[in-house]
Amino acid sequence: MSRSALLLLVFLALSGCDDPPSAVTPDDPPADARPNVVFIVVEDLSPRLRAYGDPLAATPNIDRLAAEGITYTNVFTAAGVCAPSRAALITGVHQQALGAQHMRTSSFGRERSGPLGTFRSDGFPYEAVPPPDVKAFPELLRANGYFTTNNSKTDYQFGDPFTVWDENGSQADWQNAPPDRPFFAMYSQNLTHESRLFIPDFAAATDDAPERASEHAERLAELATRTDPDAVTVPDFLPDTPLVRREIAQHYDNIGLLDAWVGEQLERLERAGVLDETIVVFTTDHGDGFPRGKRFIYDSGIHVPFIVRYPDGRNAGTRDDRLVSFVDLAPWFLDLTDTDTPSFVQGRNVFDDDTPQRHYVFAARDRLDEHPERSRAVRDERYKYIRNEMPDRPLIAPLYFRENLVSMQEIRRLAAADALPERLSHYFATPRPPEELYDTETDPHELENLAADPAHRETLVRMRSALDDWLERTGEVGRNGERAMVLAMWPDGEQPVTAAPLATLAETDAGRTVTLSSPTEGASIGFRVVGDDAWRLYTGAIYLPAGEKIEAKAIRYGYAESRSIIYP
Repeated sequence: MSRSALLLLVFLALSGCDDPPSAVTPDDPPADARPNVVFIVVEDLSPRLRAYGDPLAATPNIDRLAAEGITYTNVFTAAGVCAPSRAALITGVHQQALGAQHMRTSSFGRERSGPLGTFRSDGFPYEAVPPPDVKAFPELLRANGYFTTNNSKTDYQFGDPFTVWDENGSQADWQNAPPDRPFFAMYSQNLTHESRLFIPDFAAATDDAPERASEHAERLAELATRTDPDAVTVPDFLPDTPLVRREIAQHYDNIGLLDAWVGEQLERLERAGVLDETIVVFTTDHGDGFPRGKRFIYDSGIHVPFIVRYPDGRNAGTRDDRLVSFVDLAPWFLDLTDTDTPSFVQGRNVFDDDTPQRHYVFAARDRLDEHPERSRAVRDERYKYIRNEMPDRPLIAPLYFRENLVSMQEIRRLAAADALPERLSHYFATPRPPEELYDTETDPHELENLAADPAHRETLVRMRSALDDWLERTGEVGRNGERAMVLAMWPDGEQPVTAAPLATLAETDAGRTVTLSSPTEGASIGFRVVGDDAWRLYTGAIYLPAGEKIEAKAIRYGYAESRSIIYP
């Protein structure tokens, strides 16, 4: 049997086909009418878009997406910062139930020095080890026959398991999908990332910062028009100064660059003739990268745009105000692709009108680089309740990365001159209130704490109870501190290693088959025909012609990969 025929039979096994190998030939591949999905997750952007009522945003391509799709107005991330948010997104499980709540696992124990001193957290870098049954939803799609690609950010906090994606990296693309398989393609884009606003001479945040800054400046110079700082609206949680206005104006310019990139993605799909076979989803990993936005669980940090364009044009141009949490996206994607949703998933497909809708969404805030923190939040359609479990820590503490924002420097300058607006005077004060309650309808920037107001006592008690119930239902690791949590996942501070898979050869009426298994609980297994480059996800027995060999290895999330085996 030829290698191409062997690979076809392997694919049929991965697709769950029950027909014997002789039932399908390479000239007659199985059809799959399930939709393609392009999932765009950009960075550090609140609903600062024309589709959400912001007249200053020059976003014609995102406007087109909204006109041809559904604009969801109440979508919230599970954290206000990227890595914990992405951990919840990719699994459908809240990050603190995975051990992935701290930003970042790889920065634990890192020491960095800056203008405000030397910062270090007490620990060592690690990768979170989720419960053994937890899988990233693209791996589940892959097991169900989808070609999955990611270009190119992962940042899940539990490593980068090779079993999640068929392709992962800067060259990964849906155009590489075989013609007989639907694709799920995830794209990240950092044009609106906070680092695009950093002061020009900041070169230590990333190794390629000077080159990236120069390239970005050239792109901005090509914009037909630049945003006028006098035209921007300064949110109440920032001081209104000329430098802050200039930074916000640059953020709008960055949004313009992002919009052009979104247009390019739509054009590529259109040009290839697959746009009308593809669900396109646009969102962001959390809110704007300004102080009191990113890294916080106020709406400024967790309220995000979310637009869905369906190939059949359903509900085009409409708005939907149902409450959605990022943990709801995994079960939704699984339903869209006719993939079973496992029991470990904590979200639910609230996009389905037959599914009970949410009354609350929840979020968590934990260590932020060098800054210890622990806060939890619950929000309904109107009110937000926050519980601060480290009230001795200031709301805004020195963070090496964030200090390179001009707006952060302006806040510090005004505070040092005793000129910070009264509404912002609590930013550096301790102790913080243990509880916060906000009416987001009358106070959208959440600056007037109503927790001590007798008129809101009933709401406070109700929201408290909702938060307690959520923590009880979802579970939480790390209650005894991050270091103890890490040592429980990585005994003696050493990363566990996944055991090599075991292989068994059997002779059946259909021929020789290889069955793989892993001694490590919860491990995923990948394999490839010896001599091939691409790893395939193992889901069941593999047909193996005489004289052929396979290579296999395993990975449990958060563990090191196993060694490879060659069989037989």
